[in-house]
Amino acid sequence: MEGKKVGITETVLRDAHQSLLATRMRTEDMLPIAEDLDKIGFWSVEMWGGATFDACLRYLNEDPWERLRLIREAMPNTRLQMLLRGQNIVGYHNYPDDAVEYFVEKSAENGIDVFRVFDAMNDIRNMKTSMDAVKRTGKTLEAAVSYTISPVHSLEYFVEFAGKLVDAGTDVLAVKDMAGLLSPYVAHELIGALKKRFDIPVHLHSHCTTGMAQMAYIMAVEAGVDIIDTAISTLSHGTSQPATEAVVVALKGTPYDTGLDLPQLAHIAEYFTEVRGKYSEFESPISNRVNADIVESQIPGGMLSNLVSQLRQQNAEDRLDEVLQEVQAVRRDLGYPPLVTPTSQIVGSQATLNVLTGKRYAVVTMEVRNYVMGHYGEPPGAVSEEMKAMVLGKKEPIHCRPADLLKPRIEEARKEIGDLAATEEDLLSYTLFPEVAKDYFERRDQQDASAAGASA
Repeated sequence: MEGKKVGITETVLRDAHQSLLATRMRTEDMLPIAEDLDKIGFWSVEMWGGATFDACLRYLNEDPWERLRLIREAMPNTRLQMLLRGQNIVGYHNYPDDAVEYFVEKSAENGIDVFRVFDAMNDIRNMKTSMDAVKRTGKTLEAAVSYTISPVHSLEYFVEFAGKLVDAGTDVLAVKDMAGLLSPYVAHELIGALKKRFDIPVHLHSHCTTGMAQMAYIMAVEAGVDIIDTAISTLSHGTSQPATEAVVVALKGTPYDTGLDLPQLAHIAEYFTEVRGKYSEFESPISNRVNADIVESQIPGGMLSNLVSQLRQQNAEDRLDEVLQEVQAVRRDLGYPPLVTPTSQIVGSQATLNVLTGKRYAVVTMEVRNYVMGHYGEPPGAVSEEMKAMVLGKKEPIHCRPADLLKPRIEEARKEIGDLAATEEDLLSYTLFPEVAKDYFERRDQQDASAAGASA
């Protein structure tokens, strides 16, 4: 049996707690275990990007840049990886090129080694600026294909899109299966096709939402995948990734042996058992079970818990099944976008409105309007004529790269925030999340002043 060592990316510091604990894990709970994580020999540790940036500022009263610097210092021997939403950076809409380029530059300076870049629409025009920026830093560029299932998505579609990413210079090719939709035999077929056509490492990311990820991983390994994403067992499964220890055991003694040490991993798992308990209020029962019906609605784990939260606030949690059915209809009307940030939020919010108002599209969100106008990129399939007529009227959607319509933002933001931004990283935080970052800076200044007064 031919094979090769499979690399492991550990997600416990980013996607695992984003999926299970509403992205609420604090830096203070990461640092005590960072040195031990650094000794394991992971291919990388994903610890930044995605929703963590926003959550630090908005909910945790933390500076995301400081988190990155502290973990970098504590983990000098391990590649640190982030999730970058292409032209959306770590936000929910497109930002101008100057913001994208400066963010990538500063992220590399502060400690990121691997940038996983994706676009919710699989529109390479929304990825090219960030990809080029990563290449200029000399760090590892890992461009991702966002996997989904629909009448307009096929094996040929994904391989063709992967070819565009390879032509654009990616160092590693990622398959991002954000809702756990990749079935075992399709995983074997897709990974096999990518390995046959492209001579670069292939990295697979999936979630256990539908219960298929572990099986898909084994089939992907057989097909030649180079790296897979896992989460330490105490923050695995549910809507998170397969358990790191289980994958290590499954491959032990085979040509694909990861070489990772189980007793060391057990120690890390024990640590996160206690940590997880601290965040129990953010756990959702729906995030901790297999939801095979997600193959139909395709809502990723993080969005599923958000939908439950929205409905709970409206005292309508019992209508979740209706909303999940409506998600499929809205997605069809919008041309079958893959459901990942921000398209999952766009489709999910509109489906919720349709159900709660009792009339489809009685209210159309601004995000749906912008989507139909083309401001999020080119839809994979055709937007329904009814939707276009309702949203566009006699207007024509844009056909250019959406970011071409955006003016440079960095220097304008610098004038607006003034001395409240103490560093260039602060300036970037404000550029991405103006109100949230400004509130954080003001709280930080008050705390610093109080601390100075107390020590005087």
